[in-house]
Amino acid sequence: MPLSNEEQRMLDELEASLMAEDPRLARTMGTPSERRPVTRSRRRAGLAGLGFVAGLALLLVGMQTVWVISVIGFILMLCSAILALNAWGGTGGSRNVPRAKPPSSGRQTPSDPFMTKMEDRWRRRQDEGRF
Repeated sequence: MPLSNEEQRMLDELEASLMAEDPRLARTMGTPSERRPVTRSRRRAGLAGLGFVAGLALLLVGMQTVWVISVIGFILMLCSAILALNAWGGTGGSRNVPRAKPPSSGRQTPSDPFMTKMEDRWRRRQDEGRF
């Protein structure tokens, strides 16, 4: 059902206010034509979910009938979980995650008071000869 002019104008105003308040969210949400297409990894994750549910069904049916069906269901669930984890890890969601700094050769002082106390206790035990 097409939108009336008033409804379209109201939606345009809402979109403009969202863009002004939070441009990052507005870009993330975008319009349906701007959204990401379904990628192969997302498709794999969906198939893995269906496989997991099918494996669970086989597991339950096999418990009532033949135990071999349960084993097949368990194997299907396991393979689906592995496929889902691989697909989830391959989505590229870690692109914006900053990498950890390499450890420097100089001695760093911990900023956490708890860690400072623990290191002091460890040094005292080493000095006294009780590890």
